[in-house]
Amino acid sequence: MTPEQAAFIAGQTGQTYRSDWLLVDQPMIDAFADTTHDWMYLHVDPVAAAKTGFGGTIAHGFLLLSLLAPLRSETPRPQFPGFRNGLNYGFDRIRIVSPVRSGKRIRATFDIIGFEERGAGRFLETMDAVVAIEGEDKPALTARWLSMYLT
Repeated sequence: MTPEQAAFIAGQTGQTYRSDWLLVDQPMIDAFADTTHDWMYLHVDPVAAAKTGFGGTIAHGFLLLSLLAPLRSETPRPQFPGFRNGLNYGFDRIRIVSPVRSGKRIRATFDIIGFEERGAGRFLETMDAVVAIEGEDKPALTARWLSMYLT
């Protein structure tokens, strides 16, 4: 680990970043359904979904999870020193807490928990992510996300 990387890790650990709001609308939900072949009526049939306790269509949980990547990329985070590539390393924990109705806006908050050196030029970042729903108290999703930085 270089002194620059050690300083970066010390400065970033404990930092919080927040994305802008993103509209989750029916065309987005439908496109995700078509991509994943998950056409459950709760996601794609507004008439049938309106008769449920949700009162309308809701986003797929996996759609919300996949939106973490673009929400994260728009935050003003500095780049890891010597960065060549970043890889999604997976998740330690994912909870889908509340449904996101079509037409709602979401945003994500990312808390940097820490970094672990995993060999020459490899650094594992651990980050907690919370997806908020505009105007609602409970989050849509919480996750502990792992990313591997290659330098």
